[in-house]
Amino acid sequence: MSSSTDRIVPEKTARVVRGRSFKPLRRAVKVPVWGDLGIRLGLALFLVGIVVMIHWWDREGLVDNLDGEVSFLDVVYFTMISITTTGFGDIAPISDRARLVEAVIVTPIRFAVFFIFVGTAYNFIIKRSWEKWRMARIQEKLTNHIVVLGYGVSGSESVQELIDRGTDPSCIVVIDPSEERLVEAEKMGCNVMAADATRDETLEAVRIREADNVLVSAGRDDTSILIVLTVRHLAPHVPISVVVRADDNEFLARQAGANNVINPVRFTGLLLAGSAKGAHIADYLADLASVSGRVQLVERKITEEECGCSISELSSGGRGLRVYRGGKVLGFWEEECQNLLPGDVIVEIVPTVTGEEHGDGHNGSRG
Repeated sequence: MSSSTDRIVPEKTARVVRGRSFKPLRRAVKVPVWGDLGIRLGLALFLVGIVVMIHWWDREGLVDNLDGEVSFLDVVYFTMISITTTGFGDIAPISDRARLVEAVIVTPIRFAVFFIFVGTAYNFIIKRSWEKWRMARIQEKLTNHIVVLGYGVSGSESVQELIDRGTDPSCIVVIDPSEERLVEAEKMGCNVMAADATRDETLEAVRIREADNVLVSAGRDDTSILIVLTVRHLAPHVPISVVVRADDNEFLARQAGANNVINPVRFTGLLLAGSAKGAHIADYLADLASVSGRVQLVERKITEEECGCSISELSSGGRGLRVYRGGKVLGFWEEECQNLLPGDVIVEIVPTVTGEEHGDGHNGSRG
């Protein structure tokens, strides 16, 4: 979904998640089940065919104790009982060369075929049954979790920021088709799945209806919008945030069902424009967007104690900036903000101490 390269987990984060026990949620989809089985059977038949050709080439070193003549059918028969170590003894190697071929060539191939069938049995019976049971156990615990669809630059940064804000990595599920990118998410303690996020079965496997939030960053606008459509179809009420890079795709993303549409190009332009108006404006904007700064933007519902109070009298100690009331956006200077009502959602600035205190207690949606 994304063409970005892997990112290195910062040392600070590695210290935070070290020792955390988790069981990754995985689903390998690179080769279909029947395709994998076909490859294994094809390889085994290829090796058997090599042995048949070797025995046919060296048939003079074999003896048939029944009729004394070694036909092609006898060679096939001898190959099969030799590969399977059945060994009835009716056909046997008698020359030194034939015995050397059996010891040096046929025996390693016999072991190879044996391990192919043992590996197939393990992969299709034992391993898959274990993975299915383990995935079911993980899915039972998936509720009010955050699903990150796409682990490129934006997706990986969002996961890092979520963890820095205090989100438990075990509450994050990352889906990306690249096993290599998922390695880093797995190291951080997240549940991971190598799969196509546009497929219904993939999203249902991570219980998308029970998710608290869905973050979409597929690397391509068309793929991201398709994922939003799929998520909204399966989970009508789950909040969806999506990254798009083209201005004309923002409307399409909202029409597809996204609650929040982020355009990194536009945000970069805001930072650039801000830097032209003052040396510290861009720095402050970046500070607001990240939990590692001295201040942090927090969105939350007002508490019962704050009902009837002014937006400047918040119990959190932060500074209120906006109130969302019944679909209406109110600025802190407007009269309606001087009397907070039940159900109001506010956006406030909460101070942090060099990025270590995140104001998590005032954020009902994990920041």
